[in-house]
Amino acid sequence: MPTKITREAALRYHEEGRPGKIAIIPTKPYATAYDLSLAYSPGVAEPCLAIAERPADAYRYTSKGNLVGVISNGTAVLGLGNIGAEASKPVMEGKALLFKIYSGIDAFDIEVDATDPEAFISAVKAISPTFGAINLEDIKAPECFEIERRLKAELPIPVMHDDQHGTAIISGAGLVNALELAGKSIGDVRIVISGAGAAAIACARLYCALGAKREHIVMTDSKGVIRASRTDLNEMKREFATKDEGLTTLQEALVGADVFVGLSKGGMVTGEMVKTMADRPIIFALANPTPEISYEEAKAACPEVLMSTGRTDYPNQINNVLAFPYIFRGALDTHATAINGEMELAATRAIAALAKQPVPDYVCQAYGAKELAFGPEYFIPKPVDRRLIVEVSTAVARAAIESGVARHTITDWEAYAEHLTSLLG
Repeated sequence: MPTKITREAALRYHEEGRPGKIAIIPTKPYATAYDLSLAYSPGVAEPCLAIAERPADAYRYTSKGNLVGVISNGTAVLGLGNIGAEASKPVMEGKALLFKIYSGIDAFDIEVDATDPEAFISAVKAISPTFGAINLEDIKAPECFEIERRLKAELPIPVMHDDQHGTAIISGAGLVNALELAGKSIGDVRIVISGAGAAAIACARLYCALGAKREHIVMTDSKGVIRASRTDLNEMKREFATKDEGLTTLQEALVGADVFVGLSKGGMVTGEMVKTMADRPIIFALANPTPEISYEEAKAACPEVLMSTGRTDYPNQINNVLAFPYIFRGALDTHATAINGEMELAATRAIAALAKQPVPDYVCQAYGAKELAFGPEYFIPKPVDRRLIVEVSTAVARAAIESGVARHTITDWEAYAEHLTSLLG
């Protein structure tokens, strides 16, 4: 089987057979005239009337309870930048495919040709009755913050910008476990974040929710350290502006730091900079495909470093597919009105906890490993681990119920776990 991804191979994959990656299939009988009369006119009138009388019945009589809208305007597509709505469609189709294969969720990709936040918000609100939840994708900062905030406030269904929260949840789970391996407390460590976009802000916020102290976080952008004295900061950057005016560069910020989280661009960190960090440093170099510092260079500079990247070919990959299918699964199954902080923290802790459990043989085999066990080379679960759908979805569903955003209460958790497992075939 070839492993190198070429332009020709990628285009052929998307073109051959039926173009694209997703399709719609009927879920009810349709072979007879009677079937079709139930599916459409006149039989379809009855569920319509039921929903008109009781809107919650949309979850009973339609696919709403298993349907997510993957919605983008193509202004911040990973690795490609602002390529526009239509050009982003292959990415959104790919996201829909991941929803289906990892959690059984159906997803429509919706590409909105609108860069003005108000126009985008209006478009999403207008089509929102279709969906049980909305996954915002690849929308540039700072507009993405206002778009998500408004939609979360104005819609009665869950809305999550995965570029922000998915990265935060997975890196948060990795951070919890890496700190345990390093023998450090999250409330004591100094954290440096390279990058100040959507993912960086969300990560910093979640780390604080996990116990990090805001004054221990230093964030940098293309102009250096985000300091309180700078006059070019937007509202989001000001939230994490440091009062230490003596720090101006990433290199200075890393001296004595316990944790580095890279959400910027490749080659930002050198081995010499790693050597100035605290003992047993934690480095999450998440720029893709070229990380801020390579795994090899970081290990050569400090063999005891606890390292994650965004790549599949190194240990401890930070991959959003560990979170978003199961967060939406738990939210949909409880008919939640929102994905809130409690649900995000529940997902973070569930993912972290799974890494400490014995790893099934099929996971080891998928990665060509004789054994995987909690430690420096394995403190984040692998995406092929089929236990994720039960562990994370259940944690999220429980949090939705306990935090008061669920409109449907699950009582038989054993049956729910069996149902979740069945979704994977």
